[in-house]
Amino acid sequence: MNQTLDTLRALGRGDKAADRVVPPTGFTARLTLFAAGAMAFLAVFALALSLAAGRLASNWGDELARSSTVRISAPAGQMVVQTSAALRLLQQTPGVASARALSEAEQQALLAPWFGPELPVDQLPVPQLIEVQETAQGYDPAGLRLRLQAEVPGAVLDDHARWRRPLAQAAGRLTLLGWVSAGLIAAAVGAMVTLAANAALAANAQVIAVLRLVGATDNYIARAFVRRFTLRALIGAAAGTALGVVAVLLMPSGGETAGFLTGLGFQGWHWVMPALIPPLAGAVAFAATAVAARRVLGGLS
Repeated sequence: MNQTLDTLRALGRGDKAADRVVPPTGFTARLTLFAAGAMAFLAVFALALSLAAGRLASNWGDELARSSTVRISAPAGQMVVQTSAALRLLQQTPGVASARALSEAEQQALLAPWFGPELPVDQLPVPQLIEVQETAQGYDPAGLRLRLQAEVPGAVLDDHARWRRPLAQAAGRLTLLGWVSAGLIAAAVGAMVTLAANAALAANAQVIAVLRLVGATDNYIARAFVRRFTLRALIGAAAGTALGVVAVLLMPSGGETAGFLTGLGFQGWHWVMPALIPPLAGAVAFAATAVAARRVLGGLS
């Protein structure tokens, strides 16, 4: 614990003499910077994916939870009568805030994506749709179905449950996938930094031996490597995060009607989350280098 605190203090104040122990350039420096930058860039998109999926699930739930649809299929001569009967029944049902029959223009707009805008709705046996808005308490779907079956034989109630459940599950799995991806990215950063630290320690075995001869302790040597690799990871992650945020800002936005891809990004306080990526990358590099230094220095004793 004391060694960790000493290393953290050394990380902040620096030590020019100790920094000379670690080569400032070379393969390990480029590997650490590139790995941290690339993984931070990917982490920004993993977070954006996870948060966008969460918002999408919330929007789907809010839009579908308080609305239902009654579909009436009846002969042309009975359509108006059954529609009026269904509207009266719905207005008398506890938990129903409002109910209205969609106009031909609205139904044509709903069918246009599949059949085109010129669909002659008035000449086809298209069912009449009634939009139902629920109160906060909601209504009893089973009871309403029984009443509709008894009083309006051609009416079918769709409470959107079969649509809402799979969509919410899919969004939830996308959210989980985003967080799992972020965890894998952190593990990849740790693995790459460990490899780079091992390579740097092994390449400087002779320098380490000389330092020991002149009285340098293993803690002193380890702190030099930990500081250098942690700072490299911080710099690389900061650059990758900045590029990732710029790329997210360049994504198209659809406003309130944004779909999944057009709504990919950060909103509100979620913009704070990308700023956490560089410190987390530095923490991963700090831990990975400390473990690698202790193991390699122990093997060189």
